[in-house]
Amino acid sequence: MSILNTTFAGLSLRNPIIISSSGLTDTAEKVQKLEFHGAGAVVLKSIFEEQILMQSGDIVSYDYPEADDYLKTYVRSNALSEYVKLIQECKSLCKIPIIASINCFSKGEWSEFAKTMQDAGADAIELNIMSIETQKEYRYGTMEQRYIDILSTVKKRVSIPVIVKLASNLSNPIALINQLHANGAGGVVLFNRFYQADINIKTLEYTTADVFSNGSELSNGLRWAAIASGELPKQDFAISGGVNSGAAIIKSILAGAAAVELCSVIYKKGNDEIDKMIADMSSWMDSKGYENIGQFKGLMNLKADENANPFERTQFMKYFSSK
Repeated sequence: MSILNTTFAGLSLRNPIIISSSGLTDTAEKVQKLEFHGAGAVVLKSIFEEQILMQSGDIVSYDYPEADDYLKTYVRSNALSEYVKLIQECKSLCKIPIIASINCFSKGEWSEFAKTMQDAGADAIELNIMSIETQKEYRYGTMEQRYIDILSTVKKRVSIPVIVKLASNLSNPIALINQLHANGAGGVVLFNRFYQADINIKTLEYTTADVFSNGSELSNGLRWAAIASGELPKQDFAISGGVNSGAAIIKSILAGAAAVELCSVIYKKGNDEIDKMIADMSSWMDSKGYENIGQFKGLMNLKADENANPFERTQFMKYFSSK
């Protein structure tokens, strides 16, 4: 019988399925149900840097600076205490790894949160770093340096694995991942998903587009995981976005990922889908004669065939220019 155990960012998982940060992971009871249905790990719903800074910044100013400082500290402490409670409750109810998540865009005092999360029992921390650069006078490399600075700041405060979830708007993810690995990233997730906006042509207002990912989004993660795992074999990768079936998980591992992050398919089909994906993976591995994931992990990444790279544009021109 096939063995689905894998290792990601130093964490031992019973299978590659990680439930990503979302409303699915905002209570210990929900996390316990995900574990029951077979999830290998969960990323708790993120605590947002912007939210805490905004709440503390909205406090009415008093004549006494110490009163201001006290109230702002209270807001931050209260928000963090709720998150600490979530971590502790999940750890008391569940045996699978519990990954805390910080959604951030800058380095700063919030990085102390990471140490508090570690002390609360989190098995790892995921830094969900995402921003869109729109400045006309933007200096190339500034966004990439922000990733490195945030990771370095957090690594100085914690000893548990730190995972970095990348945005997809990078010109050269490989160069950045190489630097993140050098600065101690335990794992890299490819990729975060931007807020999806739409326009209502009747009311002339901005609205929210489909919040769920779909299967077509998997290809971008496959491309970069295959390239990155070939170039940086010592770095662990997970694919996020478009992972909606057992087949998608198998493809991700073939491309070089050690794990996947998913949530949209669970929102759409329920927790039972985890059981189905696990069964589909096991069935496929048995049919191919694979006893464990390591036997086919990275089998189709960049280094699988030195003479052919299907992830570069030249291959598109070679095979499809006649179309």
